[in-house]
Amino acid sequence: MSSEQEIEALHEVFAIPGVVEVSPGNGGLARVRITSPAAEAEIYLHGAQVTAWKPAGEDEVIFVSEKSAWVDGKAIRGGIPVCFPWFREKVDDLKAPSHGFVRTKEWELFSVAQTGEDIVVTLTTSSDDASRKWWPHEMRVVHRITVGKELRLELIAVNTGESSFLLEEALHTYYRVGDAEKIRVEGLDGVTYFDNTDGNREKVQQGDVHFTASTDNAYQNTEGRLTLVDPVLKRRIAIEKAHSRSTVVWNPWVEGAAKLADLGDEEWREMTCVEGGNLRICAVPLAPGEQHTLEVTMRVLPEGR
Repeated sequence: MSSEQEIEALHEVFAIPGVVEVSPGNGGLARVRITSPAAEAEIYLHGAQVTAWKPAGEDEVIFVSEKSAWVDGKAIRGGIPVCFPWFREKVDDLKAPSHGFVRTKEWELFSVAQTGEDIVVTLTTSSDDASRKWWPHEMRVVHRITVGKELRLELIAVNTGESSFLLEEALHTYYRVGDAEKIRVEGLDGVTYFDNTDGNREKVQQGDVHFTASTDNAYQNTEGRLTLVDPVLKRRIAIEKAHSRSTVVWNPWVEGAAKLADLGDEEWREMTCVEGGNLRICAVPLAPGEQHTLEVTMRVLPEGR
């Protein structure tokens, strides 16, 4: 965890007057705060995690729990966690941290650049002694975040070692919604998925995704555009993916929220996750020297589109 002096030093290097600042956020964790004509956003070095994105003229798009822990070594509940290099539990080591280890470590702030109205923030992390406890492979991961009227996320994994490995990954986006019971997700009709609430049984989606109970579906071999339709907040969020063959849709519902200490009992109504990634049968093989880029872009559509 960066000290106040280290955060001040980062600000001196990376700040853009009137647009970008590096400052202590919740729990004293280092964050990049962006206020541009196109959008407002916050990105924590902890987990390289986006915790806010508000395009100009729109309401906040990203959900963060009021009960989230802002502590070094613990995951932030909400925002856009980076799940890597496995998703959910590690099948060959159930003691390993859920969703991998990069979401609970502090990343290096590598660069901040302004391109027109867009702000591009790049963070990096690499294998170290802590990661090798759970993952014996050598790697470097880059998270490039472009903040503007669209929010574009690029997760770049590089195999820097001498052995091949298979990786799972997801950009675990928590969207803020008006009422989870009234939203729907378009674009998954006819897609095969594994239902994690039903022993990972293989099923086929019929029509749009509606939420009527705890939902934890991992859709496979899907690369098309998704749309999150929210009649309460009166908006549609378009979600585009590249080099992503999996989509996870999750809402814990009443019973799931009650089991999560860092999620309020009623906060399940205010969020849902629609995640681009690669997992299970869509996991990505990387040979030595190879790299892979997962891309997710989101934007709020004009009313009626």
